[in-house]
Amino acid sequence: MNDQTTNQVAVAGFDSVTVRYGAVLAADAVTLSVPRGSVYTLLGRNGAGKSSLVRCLLGQQKPSSGRALLLGNDAWKTRRIAMERVGVVPEEPDVPPGMTAAQAVAFCSRLYRQWDGTGVAERLRRFAVPTTIPVGRLSKGQKGQLALALALGPRPELLVLDDPTLGLDVVARRELYEELVVDLADRGTTVLITTHDLAGVEGIALRVGILRQGKLVLDEDMETLKARFRRITFGRRPAAELVTERALTAMGAVRVAGGEWGFEAVVERFAEDGFGRFASEAGVVEPEARAMSLEEIFVAVCGEERGGVA
Repeated sequence: MNDQTTNQVAVAGFDSVTVRYGAVLAADAVTLSVPRGSVYTLLGRNGAGKSSLVRCLLGQQKPSSGRALLLGNDAWKTRRIAMERVGVVPEEPDVPPGMTAAQAVAFCSRLYRQWDGTGVAERLRRFAVPTTIPVGRLSKGQKGQLALALALGPRPELLVLDDPTLGLDVVARRELYEELVVDLADRGTTVLITTHDLAGVEGIALRVGILRQGKLVLDEDMETLKARFRRITFGRRPAAELVTERALTAMGAVRVAGGEWGFEAVVERFAEDGFGRFASEAGVVEPEARAMSLEEIFVAVCGEERGGVA
């Protein structure tokens, strides 16, 4: 990745970013790009390195090596200028609990040269966020909508959401994502989301990155990812073990489980012709291929991972 390419295509990205905390490796030479106008979701189990990368991208932390690139420039060197064009919804809303929503809006509006006061007010009204009581007394959902309203106030080119639905109930999560979809349609804002809410983000993300123990093990379009993963169930006649294992290996079997009820495999290189050959093998009984959700794919890729540094 170079600056010229980043300026033309990417709004945010990482160029061989490594983050260490003493002897602990939190992010290991991560390289990825968030193209302009896209919604990129960065996934990983607790301790996979997501938060470390976000801090580097926002210029809050200097990578041990490599560069975080924000709006085409080194985030660590240009944060002060770049952040005027970036909106952030942190994992924990950071508005002082004694401040009211109205006071928070007034404070934030003075920090930016452009501010969509009408849009912020309308968003708070639509989601019934009280503006005259202390933020500490708001519900989690109301705090989340306030954080999103403040982040969208300056009409940012890039919106960074760090696990924005953590702790929200089902209704509040849906409202936040619906509001985000409306804003994306109206403005074409570029979005980077880290989240554990895979079901919620599956409907809006265009590209997916998965971190496993600090390494980026997957980075591709959502539709491409979902097209190549399948869960295959089948029975197997005696003496057909070698045949089925060979066929599953050709389809990139991630894991295979079996018992008296039959067998189940997750494959990552599914193709109709390959499955057709597998299904036609004499030892295979009643084969069936089923599409997988983003959550199922994530579990297949990261199910054996152990935690580390956030």
